[in-house]
Amino acid sequence: MNVLTTKEILEKVSASGDFKATAPVWKLFLLGILAGAYIAFGAYASTVASFNLVADPATFGLGKLVAGAVFPVGLMMVVLCGAELFTGNCLMFTGLYDKRFGAGAMLRNWLIVYAGNLAGALFIAAMVNYTGLLANGAGLLGAITIKTAIGKCGLDFGKAFVLGIFCNWLVCLAIWMATGAQVAIGKMFAIWFCIGLFIVAGFEHSVANMYFIPSGLFASGNAEWVQMLDLDISGLTWGNFFIKNLLPVTLGNIVGGGLFVGTFYWLTNRK
Repeated sequence: MNVLTTKEILEKVSASGDFKATAPVWKLFLLGILAGAYIAFGAYASTVASFNLVADPATFGLGKLVAGAVFPVGLMMVVLCGAELFTGNCLMFTGLYDKRFGAGAMLRNWLIVYAGNLAGALFIAAMVNYTGLLANGAGLLGAITIKTAIGKCGLDFGKAFVLGIFCNWLVCLAIWMATGAQVAIGKMFAIWFCIGLFIVAGFEHSVANMYFIPSGLFASGNAEWVQMLDLDISGLTWGNFFIKNLLPVTLGNIVGGGLFVGTFYWLTNRK
């Protein structure tokens, strides 16, 4: 069989939490940095592939489709190469319910991995800005990067929370299906369709936003890019990044992956 049953997937997902709950801090942090960087690579590349299309309302949908086709490589690298991603680790609820570890061990993993993800994504965002890559497209790439960050920082708390739920519902389904696939190409396709869907739909992923918003913050120092699209950057601040976007999106991600995937599948297969 090239595909596991749902109960078999649940067993593997639950058992995977053993390492996550007990691994040394340094190891989780380094693997978290890698995952943050991988997601940031996908985020940057998807922006490069689609920025000129999303800038035009007539081709906006096509631009989102192109971005959705490129971005999933980030999660493919996380799953196939091995790294620790906070949003995927919301599935640790399955191991918690199976009493393989306690809530404290799960929260410890989340905190360390989240910090690593942030460090990895910030590093890529800073280096992309430093190398001048955002000047491509006569500066339009930089302008779109800033515009994207402004939009994310301008979301209402409730809307950001719900968009975070939808996003990680799909991300954890991608990981769930990839766990069930027994060959590499099957894992890649499982990831590609689910992650592409959330990008096209415009949902909010906390780790991806660790690249998107800081990248826009770094780019907003270029007045020419800001003026190109007549952007108002008054709301684009580090404070709004953490409070108005990262906080509600992170909470939504926990609900989306932990409740709608981990909890629901545990209940329907254990009870």
